[in-house]
Amino acid sequence: SAAFQRGQRARHLAGDLRLLRAADLQPPHAGAAGAALRRRRGSRTGRREAQRIHRKRGDPMIAATYAPATEILARDTNWDQLRPRMGEAVGETPSMVGVTMIVGGLIGLALGVLLYVSRSSGVLPSGPLYTLLNVAVNFVRPIPFIILVTAVGPLTKLAVGKTIGTEAAIFVMVIAASFAVARLVEQNLMAIDPGVIEAARAMGAGPWRIIRTVIVPEALGPLILGYTFAFIAVVDMSAMAGYIGGGGLGDFAIVYGYRAFDWNVTLVTTLVIILIVQAAQLLGNFLAKKVMRR
Repeated sequence: SAAFQRGQRARHLAGDLRLLRAADLQPPHAGAAGAALRRRRGSRTGRREAQRIHRKRGDPMIAATYAPATEILARDTNWDQLRPRMGEAVGETPSMVGVTMIVGGLIGLALGVLLYVSRSSGVLPSGPLYTLLNVAVNFVRPIPFIILVTAVGPLTKLAVGKTIGTEAAIFVMVIAASFAVARLVEQNLMAIDPGVIEAARAMGAGPWRIIRTVIVPEALGPLILGYTFAFIAVVDMSAMAGYIGGGGLGDFAIVYGYRAFDWNVTLVTTLVIILIVQAAQLLGNFLAKKVMRR
């Protein structure tokens, strides 16, 4: 429909303007001549003319946004221009994931331990506490991250003062990671042999001492694997955070790859994310094996 086509053109124009700001360029088609050019953007002649103007300015990345997909070739990716920004994105992703894993991991560990010990068979049984925590985890955990970003928008603005940017993305990632880790911790603690806990009780150990010296150390190996899984899930969240300008590799792939119709950028970014995940999985497997051998 005409309304849908107008919406598509508006979205493409917004992407174009963001690319121009990122490249620190001024639109070469401003003024009356630019207005005539924009009126012809939908035609093949208009696209070729816009592409020619941008290439003349030495920015084939922006020129690619006006070209048909079949014309996007490797030579159109200006890696000299993109390499510094990609380096920043590679550094932003580990920092976002690291902060989320430290804060969300500690909150999730506390919630998971409380879920385990407050069961009717736990060392600190409490029906109301277990029900409250169980409902909270079941309420938040199934929500897709991209929907959660919107749902907690008012809370995000109250906490960090804005709903877009890296800080806002990290805040939402911490919320999502906390409840996901809580369930992972509870499930791993459920695998502990009840006989070990009963033996500690028989020797006179109190509930908190059992938690510190028996429950957590006994489940340390599975917990490491669980946190490795959580790390990979948080990397996925950081990629989706690009839709709210969260920075990192996800934002880089969306702005310079998807919106610029440059599939080379998307492919390279995907490979970098895969390498990060593979390195994390190998490290997690190594640490878990070392712990479980002791």
